Amino acid sequence: MAGIEAELAAEQQTVDGLYARLDDLRAQTRDRLARVRRSGPSGSPQNRSERDAFATLYEDRVAQLEAVEERLVFGRLDLEDGVRRYVGRIGLTDEEQSPLLTDWRAPAAQPFYRATAAHPDGVVRRRHVVTRGRKVTGVEDEVLDLDLLTDGDDARLSGLSGEGALLAGLAAGRTGRMGDIVATIQAEQDRIIRDELTGALVVQGGPGTGKTAVALHRAAYLLYAHRRVLERSGVLLVGPSRTFLRYIDQVLPSLGETGVVTTTVAELVPGIVATGTEPEAVAELKGRAVMASVVGRAVRDRQRVPAEATTVRVDGRTIVVRPQDVASAIARARRNHRPHNLARVGFVRDMLARLAEQYVQQLGGEIPSDERSEIVEELRTTREIRIALNLAWMPLTPEKLLADLWAKPWRLESAAPQLSPAQRRLLARDPDAPWTPADVPLLDEAAELLGEDDQAVRAQARAAAERRQSELEYARQVLESTGSGALVSAEMLADRFASSGPALTTAERAAADRSWTYGHVVVDEAQELSAMAWRALLRRVPTRSLTIVGDVAQTTAAAGARDWARMLDPVLRSSWRLAELTVNYRTPAVVADTARRVAVAAGLPVSPLTSARDVPDALVVESVGGDTIGAAAARYAEKAVTEVTDASGAGRVAVVATPGHLGRVHEALRDAGTPAVLGAGATSADLDAPLVLLTPREAKGLEFDVVVLVEPADVLAASAGDLYVAMTRPTRALRVLHSAPLPAGWAAD
Repeated sequence: MAGIEAELAAEQQTVDGLYARLDDLRAQTRDRLARVRRSGPSGSPQNRSERDAFATLYEDRVAQLEAVEERLVFGRLDLEDGVRRYVGRIGLTDEEQSPLLTDWRAPAAQPFYRATAAHPDGVVRRRHVVTRGRKVTGVEDEVLDLDLLTDGDDARLSGLSGEGALLAGLAAGRTGRMGDIVATIQAEQDRIIRDELTGALVVQGGPGTGKTAVALHRAAYLLYAHRRVLERSGVLLVGPSRTFLRYIDQVLPSLGETGVVTTTVAELVPGIVATGTEPEAVAELKGRAVMASVVGRAVRDRQRVPAEATTVRVDGRTIVVRPQDVASAIARARRNHRPHNLARVGFVRDMLARLAEQYVQQLGGEIPSDERSEIVEELRTTREIRIALNLAWMPLTPEKLLADLWAKPWRLESAAPQLSPAQRRLLARDPDAPWTPADVPLLDEAAELLGEDDQAVRAQARAAAERRQSELEYARQVLESTGSGALVSAEMLADRFASSGPALTTAERAAADRSWTYGHVVVDEAQELSAMAWRALLRRVPTRSLTIVGDVAQTTAAAGARDWARMLDPVLRSSWRLAELTVNYRTPAVVADTARRVAVAAGLPVSPLTSARDVPDALVVESVGGDTIGAAAARYAEKAVTEVTDASGAGRVAVVATPGHLGRVHEALRDAGTPAVLGAGATSADLDAPLVLLTPREAKGLEFDVVVLVEPADVLAASAGDLYVAMTRPTRALRVLHSAPLPAGWAAD
């Protein structure tokens, strides 16, 4: 015991020193921020830009330093050459720039995750340092080379024991937010996290393998390892729902990264709020790849030759908008292959030139060019001509195009001849109906085909390019004079000089710009995406640098993927590679095995999994009467909340069922006076509540200490993927209540 206490005291001294350095850096950065703010908005526009640039950068640095408070240091490597290296959330150096703490993403930290006795990679001992707040509560050693340990090491080692950092983390009570796994990343996870930036990496893994955690840690690693490549273009993280994004929103800041843009497919187009709902069959139809050609044809249908000529009187002269002229101008404009609204500029210019020629001929021939310009302007402002040209080539917004397509059967019939009449009737709806998530990729497709008049944008870009070189040089001078080069680069500072007001971060600019292209895109629950959603996402990453995370056995959307190759080959061809996670860390073995048998019996493409742990009494199944199942589920849930909630408030329970059963459980809980949150959509479930009631799709991607599953046969009837998801949410126990027979595969042979 004396050996253990000595080890803990020694580590406490080290941890105290690291937190002291963290506090010093926080104080220095806050002081610099305060000085910048005190300077006020005075001086030239360039000086104000400089002040705002530094303020934003110091604010970002403060946020990063604040976010790494918990478990700042969690590991130690004792190396063959006698060096002792501590590993933590961020890198820290002393005032002389000597290393104190190694960032977990640095190459020097890689042996902490990958070294084994067979391949020690120069490591004699790997130590896990367990902390609560700033206090060291335990250490656990893994000796990789016994021959290099000293006698004193052996004596101290004999007193060390523990459950292990990984299993301790798995056994901890759940909270309303996902935690990072930076202290317990396993070797197969680390290889995926550190995989190269280029190309598309597909991470396939069954429930509980840590896919989401790996995706988040990979995003943090890529931002660290490829900072110069990604800091301007940014990283986009796409999740299945806003609830899911809220669940994971603390992970990246805790890893030192705050600039990742997070969104759902339903939020991809700025300004579009997709709150509508529709039958699964309609969403599946909208998600098909064929809808790209439907939208394309709908756009071309708005470029049409009139059946008859239009005659207009202008200043006593007769001007005729002839169908043959319109046809010729349309053909010429299309040859430029520009988006509809941009090509329309050329069409209108061509038609006005033809009409002006008619006008000039009636004046008797040649006229000066300045007078011809006046004639063109007069024709352009003539109401009847404007109407005729608009009817031939109407300027459009994506919203107008799609609303008309769904609301006007004749437009849909023209644009979608390959769809059957029954399919077209499925798509019909009122023009003022709210947008649905499945509409958003189609709106994005339309926006790409329609475009906007970019003359002002191009002029602004030219002016910005002319300023860029001088701004870079000025930024370098500023950094040299202030001594801030260790915190920011000249390029970063120059980017802040874009305006005299507070500059937007990369994430803020990207989130507001539909056409923004990212350096890397991470897609979680990617198996749920439709073919049209993939088209929308790939526009945002022309380099095809993606991390695609999912499990095709958990697909619940009718438009989603059942096979990665079938979904990705048409859009990525051969530019994707597959990595698999094979160890289930979340779900107790008996629950995982049962879920796997049920999934296999239902025909799902289940990945092979090995469970890392078992838990006594993890699976309890009870048959009850159909009229009492709601009350029984409420009692199970109440008991589970009492059992799993600890003194800190950690511990979460979910009742997962079809909507009808959830209503009955909610009513029983209300009658008993037990508070519970009924998840009624992507943003309403309160993840901080001890007890939540969710459908399987609302529970997707989340985890709970205990799950009470009601009537699995009804869940299976809705979707085999739904049942597989529902069964694999718990970290401690699954409680199953049923009145109908259990699904095939439930009992082991």
